[in-house]
Amino acid sequence: MKSFGFHLFFLVFLAPIASVTVKAFTGTYGINYGRIANNIPSPDEVATLLRAAKIKNVRIYDADHSVLKAFSGTGLEIVVGLPNENLRDISANADHAMNWVKDNVLAYLPDTHIRGIAIGNEVLGGSDEFSGFLLGAVKNVYNAVNKLKLSDVVQITTAHSQAVFADSFPPSSCVFRDNVVQYMKPLLEFFSQIGSPFCLNAYPFLAYMYNPEHIDINYALFQPTQGADDPKTKLHYDNLLDAQIDAAYAALENAGFKKMEVIITETGWASHGDENESAATASNARTYNYNLRKRLAKKKGTPLRPKNVVKAYVFAIFNENLKPGPTSERNFGLFKPDGSISYDIGFHGLKSSSADSSLSSLKDIRAGSWYGFYPIILTISTAILLVFSR
Repeated sequence: MKSFGFHLFFLVFLAPIASVTVKAFTGTYGINYGRIANNIPSPDEVATLLRAAKIKNVRIYDADHSVLKAFSGTGLEIVVGLPNENLRDISANADHAMNWVKDNVLAYLPDTHIRGIAIGNEVLGGSDEFSGFLLGAVKNVYNAVNKLKLSDVVQITTAHSQAVFADSFPPSSCVFRDNVVQYMKPLLEFFSQIGSPFCLNAYPFLAYMYNPEHIDINYALFQPTQGADDPKTKLHYDNLLDAQIDAAYAALENAGFKKMEVIITETGWASHGDENESAATASNARTYNYNLRKRLAKKKGTPLRPKNVVKAYVFAIFNENLKPGPTSERNFGLFKPDGSISYDIGFHGLKSSSADSSLSSLKDIRAGSWYGFYPIILTISTAILLVFSR
């Protein structure tokens, strides 16, 4: 545990510096680091893998300390998660929220670049088990972050599945489901006040699997196709993901939040599935994820929001062999458990000959992150040490 003097140094001096430069999402591409498996590489190896792949934005579904320690000093920017099962307690007790933030966020700053806290995952739209606790947990965690002067460094969000929507085609017709609105509206009001985006888990793979008769698989895979037109807006869509994003924008506008940004917090394609999951193939997974990278690299918006650059976290780093459900659930990884690539979309695995370059990549990241502020930090650090040595 770091000393009180160090935390005071960070809160008084480094937090204002970070507020000027830090963004919750750098660039357009990120990845989810799921760990429901017993055969995946260690967090230290994962940090090496991500640096070699030059993937900077990472989401985890908890705040595992071994991961936070492994990511220290790497320049990787991480969003930690408050699991659904913690929402009731955190919603009911502000002191518990403060302790959670201190133990799982403050204790690892600034060496580990924690840029966000995701409060629950896909809480609304399914079972109402945790729905009533989401807003309270969001507010208590945000208030804790704010009291610690970290609100300009750490963004508070929650990710939704498409189950929160009543209808998503055509995109302009999309609205929030009636049984979701009572929870969603006050949540969006609060997020609007604190500047948080609307986070959506969007899977063209699932949409195609549910409706293969009416969805062209090429449309879902970013492949050449006739696409689809929205009869109300007269906008043309050449891929399904853009349509899903604009459906979310339409729902937000209908609810009174036209200016809120949409960020994709999960998207991907399974490389293997059960007999009734014929679209889950390595070829389709490669095509989707390769084309997704190309789509994001263009740094452009959607037909409805052309100025809002699309940002997305792909799901996921690894196949997770302990996940329940159909076979596809255990086969979304870009990498195999041994760290080698599942299929080639331009990344290198842990066993790649490019591993030697990961060290130089790490040095570049570190230099880019801190070099500009090093003289300032060094001067302030010296002053702080002098004060605390008296």
